[in-house]
Amino acid sequence: MGDKNGSTIKKRKKPLGLRIWQNRGFYLMFLPVLIFVLIMYYWPMLGVRYSFFVYKGRDIHWVGLQHFATMFKEKDFWIAFGNTLIISIVKLLLNTFVAVLISIFLNEMTSLICKKFIQTVIYLPHFMSYAVVAAIFTLFLSTSSTGMINETLKSWGWIDKSIDFLHEPLMWRPVFYIINLWKETGWGTVIFFATLSGINPELYEAAEIDGATRLQKIRYITLPALSNTIIIVLILNIAKVLNIFEPVFVLYNSRVLNVAQVISTYVYDKTFLTMLPDYGYSTAVGLFKSVVGMILMLASNFASKKVRGRGII
Repeated sequence: MGDKNGSTIKKRKKPLGLRIWQNRGFYLMFLPVLIFVLIMYYWPMLGVRYSFFVYKGRDIHWVGLQHFATMFKEKDFWIAFGNTLIISIVKLLLNTFVAVLISIFLNEMTSLICKKFIQTVIYLPHFMSYAVVAAIFTLFLSTSSTGMINETLKSWGWIDKSIDFLHEPLMWRPVFYIINLWKETGWGTVIFFATLSGINPELYEAAEIDGATRLQKIRYITLPALSNTIIIVLILNIAKVLNIFEPVFVLYNSRVLNVAQVISTYVYDKTFLTMLPDYGYSTAVGLFKSVVGMILMLASNFASKKVRGRGII
């Protein structure tokens, strides 16, 4: 604000208490969300201190970094850590690749009815819980006479003996990836297809006038338009690779632990399948996972700034 002499007058801010009182309606609406976040996300963080304690029943005493030393020496932990990275990254890359292929396929379809029908069919599994999905595929892959897959392969003469897909270490991961593709590809397709819907149709028309084939239009128009979305999806999901639990938990078993055990199921086993669990050790593993997840998140944020010009946090 200026006066006649051209000088400026600072506008005084109202006191904080008065501003809060004047906007009390907004603060009251925000209060339940704040309480929920504090209770569900911040209050449990106080339990991180038990990473430095032995916590067995009523026996609670300080041990410092002993749990972390034990964890880094334990072979099972490193197996779980390696499995987590391999399973999550392969799952992410496969789901993204297949979602891109299906999105391009749908974009090339001319029949609107067929396009909507296929979209609906591939998107429906996303709404199923993993427990239901596991039950369905366990039935299909069963070695008994009710196992549709084994019985079909036998009738075609491809195998003589039923294959125990979910209990064979060599078969478990491929089956796991296929199940996840069936369930989650639809969601990725929605994201990529939305990007394709925003492409200017005049680009395809101009390419057709210039004599471009369908494959050339996909290569020089469709894929470049999708590239930024693909990178963003990969960056956003890289930070969550250590959080995989439910998809593995409903499908793994004791015979495939060496290829299926991940950090979250490792913590579950140490906590709930032990006669006298040490909650301090389980907390230490969880803290390690959180720290690695934070590092991945910061790395993803840095990569996002380089690719998109802005971070994700």
